[in-house]
Amino acid sequence: MLEALASIHPDADTQPFWDWCAKRELRFQRCDSCGRFRFPPLSGCRHCGATAAEWVRVAGRGRVFSHTTVAHAAFPDLRGDVPYSVVVVEFDEAPGARLISNVVGIDPAKVTVGMELELFFDEAAGIVLPRFRPVGR
Repeated sequence: MLEALASIHPDADTQPFWDWCAKRELRFQRCDSCGRFRFPPLSGCRHCGATAAEWVRVAGRGRVFSHTTVAHAAFPDLRGDVPYSVVVVEFDEAPGARLISNVVGIDPAKVTVGMELELFFDEAAGIVLPRFRPVGR
């Protein structure tokens, strides 16, 4: 896990996202001009070009938009974790924002598109990560 986390290098646009995660809050950028949400964070809106945005907190309930199962560890530290699910999560509270994360607490073969998920935060190597589990588990 530690090697994988070493690949997280926030920049000026993404640092606020990680700062909010450190406070155990999931927030997405919302354009001050057109009101559209965006993720990953960008310096300007891809829809209208405006640069002003606010970081809006979301509760963290979402649905699986897409998923895959990882069967081979990309880093030696992850060998004990395979197989695991990587998901793209979409949120009713932040239409247009989709977050890549993983689902825990379920056999990866049982993850389905549309499955309802709830957020929890997990910390490793000093980095707080947004992760998900099926609602009710």
